[in-house]
Amino acid sequence: MRVVVLSDTHAPRFWKATPPRVAGHLRDADVILHAGDVCTAGVLDDLAAFAPVHAVRGNNDGPDVAAWGAPERLELDLAGLPVAMIHDAGRADGRPERLHRWFPRAALVVYGHSHIPMDVTGEHVRIFNPGSPTDRRRQPHGTLGLLDIEDGHLRDVRIVPVTD
Repeated sequence: MRVVVLSDTHAPRFWKATPPRVAGHLRDADVILHAGDVCTAGVLDDLAAFAPVHAVRGNNDGPDVAAWGAPERLELDLAGLPVAMIHDAGRADGRPERLHRWFPRAALVVYGHSHIPMDVTGEHVRIFNPGSPTDRRRQPHGTLGLLDIEDGHLRDVRIVPVTD
């Protein structure tokens, strides 16, 4: 299963339409995860034209994103891998342990909010932030995440730059 992971697209300020370099990855997706701060539900509708979308609400998401079906927290199974999602994972100190407490069954927790791409394996859980494809803040590039999942295992995990 090929999973494209996005977060912090911040439409319409930064995401006016699906950026071409993002769309190139979305075309190969079996599932799309969005870790919040979509800001308008229309982005989720646009993403759903590529593949099924699972999203959580971020601190900048309004009632339309909630009405679309994005909860604050989400747990799901992707090709046998238990995955959890949340927008704000809290302070960096102790994050893997905290996310394991919040989601004890998850092997992978996807989060956003910081706009800082991160892939960290803790003692009990792997945590993954794809960064932002559009609002890179102090990062060198806008980014997204790619996950390849097979038989309950992460076969490949990448953070991919989508801006120069």
